Amino acid sequence: SAGVELSVNNHAADFTLSTGLSPAISLSCLVHNSSQAEELLWYRGAGQVDLKDGNKVNISNICISPVNESDNGVTFTCRLARDKAVQVAVTLDVQFPPHLSGEETLQVEEEKDVTLTCNSKSNPQGQSTWLKDNQSLTLQQNRHKLYQTSEVFQLSISKVQKSDNGTYTCLVESRLGNGTRDFHLIVEDKKPVFPKEAVIAAVVVVTITILFGIVARKDKFLKVWKALVSSEKNS
Repeated sequence: SAGVELSVNNHAADFTLSTGLSPAISLSCLVHNSSQAEELLWYRGAGQVDLKDGNKVNISNICISPVNESDNGVTFTCRLARDKAVQVAVTLDVQFPPHLSGEETLQVEEEKDVTLTCNSKSNPQGQSTWLKDNQSLTLQQNRHKLYQTSEVFQLSISKVQKSDNGTYTCLVESRLGNGTRDFHLIVEDKKPVFPKEAVIAAVVVVTITILFGIVARKDKFLKVWKALVSSEKNS
């Protein structure tokens, strides 16, 4: 295969194809400098693409339809069948505005900790901020913590108070558009805590009291029982 070359969409070397979310894009692989019919193979990542018989020799086209978020970062490779070292790879750079998700309503007991998790997908990655009741959230160093990766934006609040009640908005801004997700935080009254030891002690005291009551009235029970027995005998 000396001298044989391939090109994909007129690129003779590996390249990145930037695209938005679209109904379809096509990739065309072409053989150059060959005097014979050459079979072509297509791969999506590590998996081979199934091609029809009329779409394998000297020129081969594949269509990605539709182009969606999951195609971002995927590599498509065209290879020469008889020498797989001859290849051209194209990596998709699928750009899309922020898409957010996460649990909308959270109920937490006063003085407990809570974390609001905003799952964010966007390409390019957006700038994330938190709002509270449509105002910029003032972060308190000892109570609020932020955590962020390329796809997760979290706000943690320690020892929540009644004043933390409200609607928190995860706002992600990118040049392709903005995304928002509302989280309704409901802070409930702190539940009274009954120590286990106190409950156990109370049960023991009640049980002992009942037993002492039975023992104290033992003589009376015996007299009543004897009277019943003797009355039955006399009858």
